[in-house]
Amino acid sequence: MTFKSVFNAVLLGSAFIFAAMLINFARPDVETAQPGPEYIRATGKCAQCHIQETAAVVHQFSMSRHAQVGVTCYDCHRSVENQPGSDHHGQIIATALTALNCAQCHQTEYDQFARSRHAAPAWAAVMGAADFSTEQIAAAERYHPGAILRPPNALAMLEGAGALESGCFKCHAVGRPNSDGSIGSCTDCHTRHFASVALAREPQTCGQCHMGPDHAQFEIYTESKHGVLFGMQKGTMNMAAAPKRLTTRDMPVPTCATCHMSGLDGLKVSHDVTERLSWFLFAPISKQRAGYLQGQIQMQEVCAKCHARSTFETYYREAEVVVASTNKKVQAGLDLVAALRREGLLTPEPFDETMEFLVFDLWHYYGRTAKHGAFMGGADFVQWHGNYELLLVMTEMKELAAELRRRDH
Repeated sequence: MTFKSVFNAVLLGSAFIFAAMLINFARPDVETAQPGPEYIRATGKCAQCHIQETAAVVHQFSMSRHAQVGVTCYDCHRSVENQPGSDHHGQIIATALTALNCAQCHQTEYDQFARSRHAAPAWAAVMGAADFSTEQIAAAERYHPGAILRPPNALAMLEGAGALESGCFKCHAVGRPNSDGSIGSCTDCHTRHFASVALAREPQTCGQCHMGPDHAQFEIYTESKHGVLFGMQKGTMNMAAAPKRLTTRDMPVPTCATCHMSGLDGLKVSHDVTERLSWFLFAPISKQRAGYLQGQIQMQEVCAKCHARSTFETYYREAEVVVASTNKKVQAGLDLVAALRREGLLTPEPFDETMEFLVFDLWHYYGRTAKHGAFMGGADFVQWHGNYELLLVMTEMKELAAELRRRDH
């Protein structure tokens, strides 16, 4: 090839490049500002508009595991069976996503979740049975007798709509019944678009709801040795490890999900957070669950990944002593209130007298705190936030009862 022919080829190529640059320069901003190929692969045509309107959504999804394996926006947002939908640029998409959309691919996880207390019992704890279909009630009552067939929560009803919408529902909607027949929302734990396993393993994720005086699990965990070690070692952990392949090398320190759900070193993965529990710690008087022994065995299999059997068997014995002693303290308070009712010194209406709030605090706050603290390694919560408060409130209740009886004579 002569110098002239090489020169002409270079000149022609440069002309083509320059012409392409001119054409691209003339394109409208809406085209040139489109995301790169990685976004189109991750999200399909949706990204072309949403990178302008809701850019963070596109960025979040592009980093997700769903995007890595080729799931598109439409795969999740399309209207599935029994879901109302609307036309969106020629495609029918669901007007509201529910757990049913996730169940298209994650049916096993949904089935496990649906039989847990995170599902229907969570919503019924506030709103009772009224919002559920006959089929939903029957399915949930099979696993949690009496947890759905109940009246609305009296205290929540008194607090009113504002407290319900901005307070109670923000957590208890994890078990809201959906019009398509499903229960709840997976994104309460996994979040929308990023849908991260690592995020679901974070203690703070569970702590969005499992915190505060009535169920202080997050605060207890943070105080515990597990929480302290996690804070120090988190940076060395593989929080995004695949659930069925998670090992103690990935996470040598447990979080909430490790103990209650994870398939650590070959253990079974479960989205039923009640499977490894042996006591109804949330109840006024805690009793063993129907599957007490099996739940204890399954939880102790997790403990055994880090601890000697003698260690966790001693731990369980000590925790159950706290449960028994707390039950006695709470029962004394309940008996006192029952006696005052029989004597006609309290009205039948809920939460209209100081004594009713005191006995509620006794079991719902301090009793629960002591019991959860014992099972989760929170010494301060067993004593100062638990037993001390139990003694204080019981003293207040006795003094008030004596005053009510004096007034009556």
